[in-house]
Amino acid sequence: MADRAGAPQRAWQRMLSGRRLDLLDPSPLDVEISDIAHGLARVARWNGQTEGDHAFSVAQHSLLVEAIFSRQAKAPSPDEQLAALLHDAPEYVIGDMISPFKSVVGVGYKQVEQRLQRAIHIRFSLAPDISEKLKKEIKRADQIAAYFEATHLAGFSVQEATKFFGRPRGISADAFDLSCRPAKTAQAAFVKRFTTIEHMRKKT
Repeated sequence: MADRAGAPQRAWQRMLSGRRLDLLDPSPLDVEISDIAHGLARVARWNGQTEGDHAFSVAQHSLLVEAIFSRQAKAPSPDEQLAALLHDAPEYVIGDMISPFKSVVGVGYKQVEQRLQRAIHIRFSLAPDISEKLKKEIKRADQIAAYFEATHLAGFSVQEATKFFGRPRGISADAFDLSCRPAKTAQAAFVKRFTTIEHMRKKT
């Protein structure tokens, strides 16, 4: 929804928690897991072009990526698991822009996304910028998740999905939940997994 004509320019969004998050200069103090879970559970993957009565949300995708990452990584730490769970967290504010459109928009979108990601990491006591090794491991889990989603939910053929995401080896979609859940169910599952990882972090 557009602001009314003549209204002062703004680059912030009011969250349901009451926080006011500045998109251009996000403060970690304005980041809340409740807002992230709420937003991600209501953002559709694949622009909503998936089978089922509900969208496959970014919250569900994030859970899938973290599950794949945790299965494939060698003894991942709770910090690494949290980084995987939050890999798409900025989308609770800026939405899930499909890759073809990202390439059209250019670097502006990426800069906003990176600022938000750093603020989110700082809020939850992660390094603002994770290592290149960890980025690659999470990215691979992300691509595997995309392949599973593409072939099981989004109408891609195996050949198409393999071309864009690579075909996973030694791992099957049958081991993961690809059902499209109602927003509140996905939101609760995201918060539950976040809480579980936080408890593990406190023990280390």
